[in-house]
Amino acid sequence: MSIALSYVAPNGGKIQQNGTSQQQQKSQLPNPFELEDYHILNKVYLTHVNDDEKYDKDLLFNLVSNIISGSSQISGTNQTQISFKPDFPALKRISCQMITTRGTAECAHQTTMWILQHLRGFSWDAKALITLAAFSLEYGEFMHLYRIQSSDTLGNTLKQLNQVQFRKVPSDITDIVAFLLQVFQHIIQWATWSTMGYDIEEVHSLSDAMQEIPLVVYWTVATVVACSGNLVGISEHILSDYRKRLSGVIMRLKDHLENSKVQIDRIDDYYRRLKESENIKGVVGFLRLLIQGNGSDQIPLIYKGNIQVRTGLEVFKQNYVLLFISGLDSIGDEILLLNSIYNRLQDNPQEVIKGFKKEDFKILWIPIVDIWDEVAKNQFRILKESMKWYVLEYFSELPGVGIIKNRLNYVDNKPIVPVINPQGEIMNENAMEIIFQWGFDAFPFRKMDGDDLFKKWAWFWNLMKKVDINIEDMKRDTYIFIYGGNDPKWIQDFTRAIGNIQKNQSIKNVDINIDYYQLGKQNPAKIPYFWIGIDGRKQNKICHDRVDCEIQEAVKSLLCLKQDPLGWVLLSKGYHVTLLGHGEPMYQTVADFEKWKDNVVEKESFDIAFKEYYNTKLKEMSSSVSCAVNSSDVLATITCPNPTCGRVMEVTSVNYKCCHRDDQNSCCI
Repeated sequence: MSIALSYVAPNGGKIQQNGTSQQQQKSQLPNPFELEDYHILNKVYLTHVNDDEKYDKDLLFNLVSNIISGSSQISGTNQTQISFKPDFPALKRISCQMITTRGTAECAHQTTMWILQHLRGFSWDAKALITLAAFSLEYGEFMHLYRIQSSDTLGNTLKQLNQVQFRKVPSDITDIVAFLLQVFQHIIQWATWSTMGYDIEEVHSLSDAMQEIPLVVYWTVATVVACSGNLVGISEHILSDYRKRLSGVIMRLKDHLENSKVQIDRIDDYYRRLKESENIKGVVGFLRLLIQGNGSDQIPLIYKGNIQVRTGLEVFKQNYVLLFISGLDSIGDEILLLNSIYNRLQDNPQEVIKGFKKEDFKILWIPIVDIWDEVAKNQFRILKESMKWYVLEYFSELPGVGIIKNRLNYVDNKPIVPVINPQGEIMNENAMEIIFQWGFDAFPFRKMDGDDLFKKWAWFWNLMKKVDINIEDMKRDTYIFIYGGNDPKWIQDFTRAIGNIQKNQSIKNVDINIDYYQLGKQNPAKIPYFWIGIDGRKQNKICHDRVDCEIQEAVKSLLCLKQDPLGWVLLSKGYHVTLLGHGEPMYQTVADFEKWKDNVVEKESFDIAFKEYYNTKLKEMSSSVSCAVNSSDVLATITCPNPTCGRVMEVTSVNYKCCHRDDQNSCCI
């Protein structure tokens, strides 16, 4: 006899079929175990319209978890609540659909798609939880009746009517139901993080997890459908097959969620540090914000050379700190430059410049590395050997790297040197530029110190560009000698000697660029304009400010050097004028390069080594280097310009100023 059966189509309508048509439909339905994940994903995602339907998630989850776990109490719920969403008819409709599904994988797939279509307006976590709740109606009733006491007449009657005494819940159902509850915990975790407003670019693993969620929900619902049929005895699905397929998807989801947690923890930690940065107490607190982790097992180590600093970050207390922040590649020039700064800090450390004591400044290297493999660690150790100052060793991602990148503007692995004062305040966001351009003369490395140095010499370079436009092509890392004079032999000898230095192999070995320029060589007519321009900067009045006073000292030095019978030389690194010198000691310095060339490597700076040797030669020749003074002109008698007087005026004072190099500030800087 043919029995009419009722099937519900994915669009919600019912299809009446006899036994023959049932077999035909069954052959047309897909077997989900034979489908690839992307086929299922495509079908499932088409059922998802939006997720604005509301449901009582917390209450429903507590009810379901207590039923599945077999708890006799419903903790954390309001016992007096009489209704919630979705309501009983909605849950019962889904429950009935599941328990009337025939026992094939194809039919389980059809019912699963019907449920997903029916719940198309709910979020992905809601689809899974509502399906579990619908299953719990039947599962919970069975478990309750199974445990009913013999004294409960009505309960025992219902137990007999449901034939509970002849039915058993197989262990595979209880096991897989508990597993489904764990699966839902992962779904709800994803849903919670997804609604917290994290930037997908920063928590990209949440987006990866989203690719798995429709599959996880599909196999969760399909597994519940199979369990429902087995529970009422209408089917004998092999639940291990469903669990195996669901386990594969959930493992991928768990990996994405674990990565998401790492990324979210990093973001939360960044905002915590950012908030704490508003109330930093001292430079040590600032460094802790960048370096120390939150309960991390790894302790950041501070080294100076090969010696570990036992006090750790406390060594920087009450100090100014130059933070050298960089990667591991292509930082040789920066290391040489900072080593020269370190040497100058150690030279007469008690010296006070612009109100700052040199010994109060320290340098700390903080390397930023994405992956600390053995290659990176070895590279780090090699670089550490070349540094004379403090070094941080921390072979993991730096906890405060977000602050370093976003607040200190460390981008594209470009080295920076922020300067932090003892109060933990940023005195200069990046002193690298002014250190490269001005060297130690930019001490204490505030932005204003670089600006002042630029102002001090801007007038000079503007004048030089008027004399020779080619001077604009000068690079900031090139040492340039600008020179001139009245003695052709001295000019010839100096030109030859500086050319020999330029071609010297030791200069090429340390990658130093040297150029030289003879003032007026191409156009001698420009020489007077140069000196007239220098003289035009001279003032006979009080300086306006410190920079103006320094400009006037430079002008006086240049005008004094002009009087040298042999010649004069200006040494500059880029636009940074480092030395003004007399002709003969300058020539002796360049001619004796073989005697002091090793100091270039030792001092890690060509201009510093040059100046040290020059000062030595200058002291040897100081008695012969002078500026001419015509005393008779000074003491000449002068009559009063008043026509009614005409008498010889009295000489009230005479000032003599020697231009010997006994006073190092008289003609050079």
